[in-house]
Amino acid sequence: MKIIFMGTPDYATEILRQILIEGIEVLAVFTNPDRPVGRKQILTPPSVKLFLQENGYKIDIFQPKNLRDEDTIKKIKELNPDFIVVAAYGKILPKDILKITPCINLHASILPKYRGASPIQSALLAGEKQTGVTTMLMNEGLDTGDMLEFEYTTCEHKTSKELFDELAQMAGRLIISTLKNFNTLKHIKQDEGNASYCKKITKQMGLVSFKDTTAEIYNKFRAFDPWPSIFLENGLKIIDLKPSNKKGNCEEIIDITEKSFFVATRDFSVEIFSIQEPGKKAVKAIDFINGKRLKVGSRIS
Repeated sequence: MKIIFMGTPDYATEILRQILIEGIEVLAVFTNPDRPVGRKQILTPPSVKLFLQENGYKIDIFQPKNLRDEDTIKKIKELNPDFIVVAAYGKILPKDILKITPCINLHASILPKYRGASPIQSALLAGEKQTGVTTMLMNEGLDTGDMLEFEYTTCEHKTSKELFDELAQMAGRLIISTLKNFNTLKHIKQDEGNASYCKKITKQMGLVSFKDTTAEIYNKFRAFDPWPSIFLENGLKIIDLKPSNKKGNCEEIIDITEKSFFVATRDFSVEIFSIQEPGKKAVKAIDFINGKRLKVGSRIS
């Protein structure tokens, strides 16, 4: 079995790693171009490319700006893969490539829910109790192709980072099953009536208010870890918190302990363990309270 792999971030890297361990021949890898990172804008390769280089794999790496270039399409045809495997590549496959060979996408949700760019974060924002990975045949739509196989997991009390890591492991196992059993798998049409879409995450989505419910704040905290994290309108970034059933006057500090403080929300409260002021390092909750001379009844927003 010979495949072309297309993917970019850590999620894709773990899937590729498991494919290679399984002994499936990877003819070529397509990933996004290197991009400037950090304050110094250092040109940095994507995770998939770094993985291949650091581990000495002699696999051709292609980084086209798009896949509509005639030379790119010609190259894929010449490679003659049995499958194209796509995992968080970040580019749309044109019809000319979809016609070459079966293209299988590893989508980090149970389709047809959460099609699009941010399925993991969107599931957490919605307070879903369960999520997973779907292997699907790609078509010209956005995550609309026939589904092949699924693997499920719980997502309660997990952060986006934790789910990304877990789903990457699951997706690696699932694609191997799908590739090996492809000819016997049933193609399952997606129910458009149950479909939902999610957008790309932006920094502004991390804005929270203690006028929100505890569940809304906690779900945002989980969804936006590690980026963009959650922050108040005054710029205070909440680094670590958990929900609490304590009640009090909305937006006020209602209790202070040796390790944390509680702020009342619209319905209950959140317990805060670490916080960061704009332009400063993160500090423990109690150090923030003492430094600001705050007490029960004070507000931080």
